[in-house]
Amino acid sequence: MVTLNELFQKAKASLSEKGIENAYFETKELFCKVFGKEPVYFDMNSYADEEKSKDFESLIKRRVYGEPLQYILGEWEFYSLPIRVGKGVLIPRQDTETLVDTAIELFKNKCGITVLDLCSGSGCIGLAIEKNLDVKELVLVENSKDAVKYLKENVNINDSKAAIVEGSVLDNTVIDRLPTADLIVSNPPYLSSNDMKNLQREVEFEPKDALFGGEDGLDFYHKISSLYKDKLNSGGRMMFEVGINQGIEVSQILNEAGYDNVRIIKDLCGADRVVTGDKSKL
Repeated sequence: MVTLNELFQKAKASLSEKGIENAYFETKELFCKVFGKEPVYFDMNSYADEEKSKDFESLIKRRVYGEPLQYILGEWEFYSLPIRVGKGVLIPRQDTETLVDTAIELFKNKCGITVLDLCSGSGCIGLAIEKNLDVKELVLVENSKDAVKYLKENVNINDSKAAIVEGSVLDNTVIDRLPTADLIVSNPPYLSSNDMKNLQREVEFEPKDALFGGEDGLDFYHKISSLYKDKLNSGGRMMFEVGINQGIEVSQILNEAGYDNVRIIKDLCGADRVVTGDKSKL
């Protein structure tokens, strides 16, 4: 038999050897998932339960193999909301909070807005906006059946009134079912062919359809900007998350599509992260 401390230290060492930078944090999170509490609440010199030890070691092996921590935990926090995740849905990332920050700043004085969240995935963007603004109607659009499973869970656990529309955001029959909106947000697939060849090990576990945006990564920006302009109310706003070094290109796409007040917003690291543009007021 081993003590809890021996079990914990061995696991942390295994993650460190695999180059996982925050090995202590990840070990602690997995320990908490199995044992129900963080190590600080245990006598770590006591012997570990054999069955729970096996479960813990199994989770550590999955992480050593490269499976993302978020998938193993089954839930991740985004903008202070619990978001269920797993195989088949994109993991919420802190970078994406810039998109929510921008929406809140620009719409904080608006009442009863309608929001479309395109390529919604887990729903984290739309749900965070709904919780922080006066949203009358929220529609989440997602094509992947695997992602929709998590999307429905997240709508339920966050007490959202959002409607879910299943189907491709590029399908005219889907577009015709959607209301006109004051705000359209999207974190579309935006990795290029070259990006897809150089994915980090953890990212390879995520759905390729949620990552690949065409040869140059810009396919969805071109199509959504064009197809959804008529889905914006007068003075409504289109808002995209973009990849590093895509800010100028996506702003040009919005300008060419006839949007006004096109702007690039940087994230906390100083990288281009959001591009937004307005539909002209009538």
